[in-house]
Amino acid sequence: MTAASTTETVETVFRIESARIIAAVARVVRDVGIAEELAQDALVAALEQWPESGIPDRPGAWLTATAKHRAVDLVRRKETYARKLAEVGRMLEDVPPPEPADAEDIDDDLLRLIFTACHPVLSPEARIALTLRLLGGLTTSEIARAFLVPEATVAQRIVRAKRTLAKAHVPFEVPYGADRSARLSSVLEVVYLVFNEGYSATAGDDLVRPALCEDALRLARVLAGLMPGEPEVHGLAALLEFQASRIPARTGPGGEPVLLADQDRAKWNRLLLSRGVDALHRAGHGPYSLQAAIAAHHAVAPRYEDTDWPAIATLYGRLARLSPSPVVELNRAVAVSMAEGPAAALPLVDALAAEPSLKDYHLLPSVRGDLLERLGRPEEARAEFERAAGLARNAREKALLLAKAARSGARPE
Repeated sequence: MTAASTTETVETVFRIESARIIAAVARVVRDVGIAEELAQDALVAALEQWPESGIPDRPGAWLTATAKHRAVDLVRRKETYARKLAEVGRMLEDVPPPEPADAEDIDDDLLRLIFTACHPVLSPEARIALTLRLLGGLTTSEIARAFLVPEATVAQRIVRAKRTLAKAHVPFEVPYGADRSARLSSVLEVVYLVFNEGYSATAGDDLVRPALCEDALRLARVLAGLMPGEPEVHGLAALLEFQASRIPARTGPGGEPVLLADQDRAKWNRLLLSRGVDALHRAGHGPYSLQAAIAAHHAVAPRYEDTDWPAIATLYGRLARLSPSPVVELNRAVAVSMAEGPAAALPLVDALAAEPSLKDYHLLPSVRGDLLERLGRPEEARAEFERAAGLARNAREKALLLAKAARSGARPE
């Protein structure tokens, strides 16, 4: 194997295993920032040694053990080594040679890392950046490109997040009881937000960023595997499986959006749909589970015309009672319009006009434009589509809305 191919192998293995390596080391040093640095040290060691010694049979275990050895050395160099040794017990003395650690221990460590990276003491933006960095294995530049922000901004968020966790003395542990429920909602929210940004980008030239969806879906699957007894984890996994199944049909050859009514359902990924159904069977009755049930109704309809809109409207009603939100109400209005007609839905949409959180939300005038168009009021519809286009930050969505405005009877200004 050439040096170049060895280097490529090292980097690939590290990207796959980095979250588990960082998690295992963080259990020793109790600091995710230091753990990440030690994991990077192990990567450098592999890049230096493997071209000469060859790739180990279990490269992930080699990297983990090397990083843990460096963690032990670091702790031993500290003046408080005796206290630290008492805290972590014989684990430090008995770090094995490069052999795989116990799988259950690694999984436990990974779960601790997830809860730490998504701690509510951090802002949502910081949680997302740190999660993608530590658990998604993305570089700072990749995160910056995904969210269309400067690389320096992402780097600052990650550095500040690590400092905040250290300053707040956030324990490297899986919480229990009420604290666990509160923290779990933060974890699920981060994964959900990452997926949504990939599924329908808020800004930029691309409607969909599949790589970001894949990262979020992988994290949801990891959570489902690590927390099999949490129904809402399976609810989120089911929702993302269903949504991801539609990605191949959501855009046309030129990247233009294809609305749900016009999508070629033969392009929907059947394996992901099947996985979604399996996850939904293990889900509960929480917000993500209800959204997954809604997505399931779309998934089982062979044609758009066969969609069970009354059932979807009912589910949105349950979701609105469980987790009230103007966006949920807007989605419910859309379902009502399909189940009962646009006249029944327009008052629901108009009632949201004064909602402060929807002031700059382009989908509110977009939905209202659709309803007005269906009611035979094209000039009013055109004005709503133009207003929606002015609020849209994504170039593909803006183009779609301007096309709707033009179709409604006048050239947009």
